[in-house]
Amino acid sequence: MDALSEHNPRVVSAVKLHRGAHRRRTGLFLAEGANSVAAALDTERVVELFYSVRAAEREHELVAGAVATGVRTTLVSERAAELLGETVTPPGLVAVCRQVDVPLPQVLSPATHVSGSDASVGLSTSDGALVRSPLMLAVPVEIADPGNAGTLIRVADAVGANGVVLAGDSVDPHNGKCVRACAGSLFHVPLARERDIDSVLAALAEAGITVLATTARGEVDLDDADDILSGPVAWLFGNEAHGLNPAVAARADHRIRIPIHGRAESLNLAAAAAICLYAGARVQHRPR
Repeated sequence: MDALSEHNPRVVSAVKLHRGAHRRRTGLFLAEGANSVAAALDTERVVELFYSVRAAEREHELVAGAVATGVRTTLVSERAAELLGETVTPPGLVAVCRQVDVPLPQVLSPATHVSGSDASVGLSTSDGALVRSPLMLAVPVEIADPGNAGTLIRVADAVGANGVVLAGDSVDPHNGKCVRACAGSLFHVPLARERDIDSVLAALAEAGITVLATTARGEVDLDDADDILSGPVAWLFGNEAHGLNPAVAARADHRIRIPIHGRAESLNLAAAAAICLYAGARVQHRPR
């Protein structure tokens, strides 16, 4: 099989997906590296998988698995693999994928098929019933850094959150740096984007979800918030540079502060989100 060069039209079109405008126009994006590609294949979002000879040697089972499931797999030259990748040392394994975001109502009322006990939805069933009661959402507001966005999505996946809502003027979650920071979690967690913050807050209220704002001057200490965290909650996290807009924080049902016992004045967005989401998971996964 001859490897496609960097001049091949399919490769040229895929390389353009590094640009946000082309992603918006096509509804496609690139997932780079074994973790992301494996997750994309598991969720059947891969349109085409490009791989180099060296990548095929390292990830033979992954490429063979893609072929076995009928995914279009294409050998490319090392130069083409370099252009398709964005890292200093490209892995030579890049999937063209359908974008993952879904409408906001789908994140607020997910239908989760469970078998046995599933603490992530807070119910125990024996008949594989459909559960439609989200217990924990992460809602970063105007998050700008793709690395932070990817880390937050990865944490949300790790704690079993029901979804992530990117509210306001936020980073594109299909940005290459964000996808890599997710390490596959972008394909695991339901994700919605909504530029109108008021619409997000109104939809959360209508769904009966308690809205929690993270702020240094919150009236509720995170250590004392277990009763609040035991019900359906949505955590609002502010922008990296400016934090959460006071007007948005004022509309939350509760404002939660993370106790800081050392001399640091504050925590960055990803650290604060991890602490709050794990605190929520501790309460919601507690044996009942």
